[in-house]
Amino acid sequence: MTRFKLDENVPARVTRELLARGHDVETVLSQDMGGAPDERVAGKCAEEQRVLITLDLDFADVRSYGRPGSPAIVVVRVARQDAGSVAHTLCDALGRLASEARPGTICIVEPGRIRTWRRDDAPSPEDA
Repeated sequence: MTRFKLDENVPARVTRELLARGHDVETVLSQDMGGAPDERVAGKCAEEQRVLITLDLDFADVRSYGRPGSPAIVVVRVARQDAGSVAHTLCDALGRLASEARPGTICIVEPGRIRTWRRDDAPSPEDA
């Protein structure tokens, strides 16, 4: 079971799908954090040890996230951001996300594909 927090831009259907699969789910809106700065949302996720699920590309910024102390962040990228497309793409990726979405990791989830990045994956200065 993974602990998730859904950003305010993630359709409510995704909450229902994750709960039905036995996951522990909170939402930004249920915690009265709608409109909160991204840094506050990420900090709350790190504090609660939750994986943040979002459609917000700002969370894919490796300069701000994807480092020790950051929560695991899952950015869902779909052509249509309707509830069905987001839920289907995310639920298809859940098996892999369980092992890849570790603290300090950014996962970009697209239909049929997950790209994962974390700061320790970056090349060292000697490799440049």
